[in-house]
Amino acid sequence: MNRTQPKAVARTKAMPDLRPLALLSLLFLGLAALAASAEEEIIKSHGFSYYGDLTYPADYEHFSYVNPDAPKGGEVVLAAVGTFDSMSTYARKGNPDSLSSIFYESLLGESLISGQQVSMPADAFGELYGLLAHTVEYPKDKTWVIFHMRPEAKFSDGTPLTAHDVLFSHNLLLDQGLKSYADAVRKRIPKAEVIDNHTIKFYFTDGISRRSLIEQVATVPVFSKTWYEETGARLDEARLETSPGSGPYVLDDVEVNRRVVYKRNPEYWGAHLPINKGRHNFDTIRVEYFGDSTAAFEAFKAGVVTFRPEGSSAKWAKAYDFPKVQNGQIKREALPNGAVPNSLGFVFNLGSEQLKDKRVRQAMALGFNFEWTNASLQHGLFAQRTSFTQNSDSMATGLPEGAELEFLKSLGDIVPPELFTEEAVLPHTSKPARLSDRRNLRRAMKLLDEAGWPVGSDGMRRNAEGKALTLNLVTNSVSSPNLVAIVENYVSNLKGMGIDAKIDSVDSAQYSARRRDRDYDMVYHGYLAFQDTGTGLMQFFGSESAPFSLFNPAGFSSPFVDALIKASLATETLEAEKASIRALDRALRHELFIVPAWYSADHWVAYYDMYEHPETIPPLDLGHLDFWWFNAEKAAKLKADGALR
Repeated sequence: MNRTQPKAVARTKAMPDLRPLALLSLLFLGLAALAASAEEEIIKSHGFSYYGDLTYPADYEHFSYVNPDAPKGGEVVLAAVGTFDSMSTYARKGNPDSLSSIFYESLLGESLISGQQVSMPADAFGELYGLLAHTVEYPKDKTWVIFHMRPEAKFSDGTPLTAHDVLFSHNLLLDQGLKSYADAVRKRIPKAEVIDNHTIKFYFTDGISRRSLIEQVATVPVFSKTWYEETGARLDEARLETSPGSGPYVLDDVEVNRRVVYKRNPEYWGAHLPINKGRHNFDTIRVEYFGDSTAAFEAFKAGVVTFRPEGSSAKWAKAYDFPKVQNGQIKREALPNGAVPNSLGFVFNLGSEQLKDKRVRQAMALGFNFEWTNASLQHGLFAQRTSFTQNSDSMATGLPEGAELEFLKSLGDIVPPELFTEEAVLPHTSKPARLSDRRNLRRAMKLLDEAGWPVGSDGMRRNAEGKALTLNLVTNSVSSPNLVAIVENYVSNLKGMGIDAKIDSVDSAQYSARRRDRDYDMVYHGYLAFQDTGTGLMQFFGSESAPFSLFNPAGFSSPFVDALIKASLATETLEAEKASIRALDRALRHELFIVPAWYSADHWVAYYDMYEHPETIPPLDLGHLDFWWFNAEKAAKLKADGALR
């Protein structure tokens, strides 16, 4: 990074009768000018990380894990289960295709091509590099930021992409995006202005943490101001027409509930940039839709689908014994995954009256037998997730000590006393030999009795008013048979406790609507992974957005956690930040609003032997739609042999 410090030049006119007091005043003025100069130290860089350290220098040629000579061409075909009726990720209704953000880029690069925002580069956490902007400029105290944009950037329709489009996109997301997002951003970013066609400046609110602010504005997807104004379209409405983006892919074909085809734009403006070398290698990406997971797998076996990230342990263990795997036409690989897994599990809706009592949640959690589930239904292939920051150095263990202990003490009396005396909460253990663990069942029964839900004469648990203890678990009707079996067995154990537990299986559209409206007592869902601090934590766990945030499926809120996140955002060193995140992990696990499920330390992938990847997969992303590539000779042989349709 280049750091420049503007010079403050003080000129004084010589006067023969200067008095000592005047000299002293000038001395103070000079010192003040020097202090102001120090405070105004400006950092200019080709990228951004909060602590200023970047892995790649300004003259980097490409990311180290890509093949810069990867050939362009070919098609990759993925399967999707369920339905879609929109190409708008931000629509309040309907189901968008999972790759519908693929068209849009941001000032600093963030990979959207995998269907969700993931780290880029995939080998360096918390770093961003110039994409639409070539330079980022900000003072040391990060009170504002200026982005200097690439004049050659343009949308897929050939129109220039300018700072006016960036400002328009920023405001569009505030006006028509998610409410939790808009509320958080408005408080932190009160002003943005276009300096010229290729320069934009954002101002940040005084007296708040500077965490995530530059990253926030740097990664806003940029939409075409002209297109939205000419069409009158809204960001939050479902539609199949897409606004032009500046990214490497454009929409080629769409058939509702059948397929979506994305085509690499041969006129992509940014193909030459170092950030893009060795990436975006497929000519087309096609997503085929199927009614259920069985049909999707059969399509893969038949050669209709060509690449399959496998999520079912049952299939991974036993379903890949067909001829194409045996003769090598399909490759099957377990590739290392170094990313923190998302916090998936059975999420309690804390808005449900009967679930507000933690003892009830503890009892219901005891009904989930991970060990039996893993051994009997998942072939022993998973580990149980224990932490919100699993397998990172921000994961809480044992009793708080060192910097984490000091951080918790600094929060005062708001910290629950047991956090100092009890080890970080771990999921209960169960015996794998049988579904119902009698020891855990007895513990659960006792907790429910204490919570005021004794067993009645009919075997059902009721409170003093005679109301039965109920649990409505909502599932997607297109869920894999394996997940269906897991849910059914879990509910069986809950019924064994005297709980009136029901599974409500609904179609994809209803499931999306039920999730948005939190119309459930429990849902198999979760929270996005994190391992550092940031304002996004307020959308995940903050009280203010808890009633409506889509990122907080439990509706969790806590004044203590609010204070903890606020203090975390104020940390000024990496050590203090990691200590605060360990404390947050400890606090969230203590609250028990999700029954932790499972995770794998590997990416399971199966694909026709015409795709290739770097020898070493970076730790933070599989990158199958990013930096893998197509071997035309292998594809021709597979086609000649009848392996592909």
